[in-house]
Amino acid sequence: MFSARLSSSLRLRSVPQAKRFNTSIASVSELDASKLTVRTAASLKPLVENKDLMFGRTFTDHMLTVDWNEDKGWDAPKIHPFENVQLLPSAVVFHYGSSCFEGMKAYKDKNGKIRLFRPDMNMARMNRSTARIALPQFNGEELLKCIKELLKKEQKWIPSERGYSLYLRPTVIGTQEALGVNPPTDAKLFVIACPVGPYYKTGFAAVKLMATTEYVRAWPRGTGDTKIGGNYAPGLLPQRMAAKAGYSQNLWLFGEDHQLTEVGTMNLFTVWKNANGEHELVTPPLDGSILPGVTRDSILSLAREWKDLKVVEKKVTMPELREAIKNNNVLEMFGAGTACIVSPIKAIEYMGEELVIPLDPNDATSQAGPYTKRFNDAIMNIQYGEVEHPWSVVVN
Repeated sequence: MFSARLSSSLRLRSVPQAKRFNTSIASVSELDASKLTVRTAASLKPLVENKDLMFGRTFTDHMLTVDWNEDKGWDAPKIHPFENVQLLPSAVVFHYGSSCFEGMKAYKDKNGKIRLFRPDMNMARMNRSTARIALPQFNGEELLKCIKELLKKEQKWIPSERGYSLYLRPTVIGTQEALGVNPPTDAKLFVIACPVGPYYKTGFAAVKLMATTEYVRAWPRGTGDTKIGGNYAPGLLPQRMAAKAGYSQNLWLFGEDHQLTEVGTMNLFTVWKNANGEHELVTPPLDGSILPGVTRDSILSLAREWKDLKVVEKKVTMPELREAIKNNNVLEMFGAGTACIVSPIKAIEYMGEELVIPLDPNDATSQAGPYTKRFNDAIMNIQYGEVEHPWSVVVN
């Protein structure tokens, strides 16, 4: 009886959602790259020298926007001058956190070709994020076509030096200008771009983490596996507390047993010797609280291809990690994400004790372990077209 009521309830709930998420309905327009219009800025901004680039501070001359309405569907996409987004103070994004985003980069190879790294994964994840918070979904292939046109328009902003790139921030926000906790009837998708330099300008710099038990970043069946704006603001206070104590980031723990989850806004990896003496690459499983990072998936795929490490996705607690560190079984640890590719970890503060993480046993001056460096170099070689790979998508 319960299952019958449940299935009936789900069917009833799916009716209004079809209008929101199923853009195949004849009266609702899909996102269509063939309708793209381009309006060039009257005056163009001067380029910033590579040495002066700071993340998220300099933006290109143009942006991409597409509006959505529940009754009409997606409007024609537009590339136009970079400008303010104008909304009334009653817009739902300001009140209920109706926002999600992606982070991706465009690279320029030695032949001047523009490349994207696994952009299909960004599109798929963004659609999962929009669906999770009742924002409209879209055709990822069509949006990618529009993004590629934006990149061609802004190609002068893509640095040609290795380590530099053009960061892209696709975003979807609820724009309905009325108060009320309901799925928004209007939304805006936009993409802005900013040239960025290497995460570590002078080479790797290993970080120290504060294992955080007082605050929780995410939990199973919550929103930790999506890139919604509401996931990030709650982490700012703990981050400030960690910085005040002399640590670069938080190591987020979950549950009474202090399970390892993520580091800052990055996925977490550990290379250690297991009970059988095998070298393992361990990362938390995708249980709904962990973001399915593009870099995370790339590292796991490379490790499985190389076969040097046993690849394991499993839950590990902080007490288990502490014991492994004290028994000299931990070989190296690192975070992983779009901004840095990898971020080596050299220490973790936990319950009043600072645990030292090994870096490179063959080089006391190194700021990264051998596997950390190998993953970084392999991914960069693909991103910049040094190695031909299906993950690298040529734009022009």
